[in-house]
Amino acid sequence: MAMSASVRVGFIGTGGIAMNKHLPKLAELEPVELVALCDVSEERVTTATQCFGGRPYTDYREMLDREELDALFICVPPFAHGDIELRALERGLHLFIEKPVVLDMDVGIAILEAVRKANVLTSVGYSRRYSPIVNAVRELLSTQTIAMVTANRWGGIVMATDWWRQVDKSGGRLVENATHEVDLMRYWVGDVICVYARYAQRTISDVPGATIPDAEVVAMEFSNGAVGYISTCSALTKGGGWYDVRVVIKDAMIHFTGRDVYIIPQGALELPPIGEAMDITVAFVEAIRQNDHHL
Repeated sequence: MAMSASVRVGFIGTGGIAMNKHLPKLAELEPVELVALCDVSEERVTTATQCFGGRPYTDYREMLDREELDALFICVPPFAHGDIELRALERGLHLFIEKPVVLDMDVGIAILEAVRKANVLTSVGYSRRYSPIVNAVRELLSTQTIAMVTANRWGGIVMATDWWRQVDKSGGRLVENATHEVDLMRYWVGDVICVYARYAQRTISDVPGATIPDAEVVAMEFSNGAVGYISTCSALTKGGGWYDVRVVIKDAMIHFTGRDVYIIPQGALELPPIGEAMDITVAFVEAIRQNDHHL
């Protein structure tokens, strides 16, 4: 695709993640022109265009047909992915896709094949990969033999949107939220080659419209021989949530709380120097401008 002086960006989905993270960051970037924004809610997209500019649409097909774009941000719920990506890739657009990418594996494979055919830059919103402390841990682990990794993400669903409570639309907490932890485990430990999973709905049958499990456990084997598990819970409707990732190596454990890293016992290892942060939205734009898949 021939690039203009600026990166002409379109946006599909102007909900929370778009309004609170991506759009404000894009609005700060000089090489970005926010051309058009789309949402199924006319009220939401009108608010977004009033705040950040661009032409409003409620039909993404119309927007893709009318506008000349270089890149597209797709920030829609899990069940809405698929046709948007395929239509955008037919037009050769670089894609930023908020996680999770899809609920159906066949749709995901079709998108992957279309990405390869289009030969465009793509990024998925796994923002932890851009955290300096996460990358310092990754560097430390690169010289260690990992025995086990565990992750837990527990919370409730009282404030969740209707689609989030429906397993056929969100995939549940494991797919919609804890996909970040699955990605982090792979980033630190390596690819997963074997899984065994169980799930249940035990405590939330009285929550209107709730079809997601409230307890999920997945045991994993990694390609390097390490083992681990991830657990999620949605039973804590009155608070008391819990989040952590732990990696066990010889004579030490690395404990990540989502913000901080603790090495137990204290002083057993030293983290490498913490590098500078790079925002995932900025990284995507720079990757397009520099034609660099590694950013």
